[in-house]
Amino acid sequence: MKEKGTRPDAVDPLAAEKAARALVATLGKREFLEQLQKLTKSFASDPGNPGSYACEGCQRCANCMFCKDCDSCFQCTHCTRCELCNNCSHCVECKSCHACAYCLQSENCTTSAYLVLCRNLQDCNYCFGCVGLAKKDFHILNVPFPRTEYFKVVGKLRKELGLS
Repeated sequence: MKEKGTRPDAVDPLAAEKAARALVATLGKREFLEQLQKLTKSFASDPGNPGSYACEGCQRCANCMFCKDCDSCFQCTHCTRCELCNNCSHCVECKSCHACAYCLQSENCTTSAYLVLCRNLQDCNYCFGCVGLAKKDFHILNVPFPRTEYFKVVGKLRKELGLS
């Protein structure tokens, strides 16, 4: 007996999922690799931004908000020209950063903020041109500076390097 309110051509999602699992379980090596290649190609060619809001020029970003020209980011907000970042906020031209905020042209940094031209930093704040530091603040080229002197030197370096 047909349930009330269902269309005769409607597909039961649970039945479809069960059929898909049964099909995958019977795949041989060749068929599996072909299906994997199709999935990979489909994902790479889909520039969509699922779950994102008010993003402009972004590709393959998910659950991001107010980002611009980013690629393959996840749960970022207010980022610009970032790539492969996740859980970042207000970053510009960063790559492969995680849980960072207000970073500029930095790469492979985690849980850090106010980094400029840094690489591979972890739990750092206010670093400029540093590489490989962990749990450090107010460093320039891996050299520690007092807070007030740090901002003076960084201001001069930003002008020299043409960074806003």
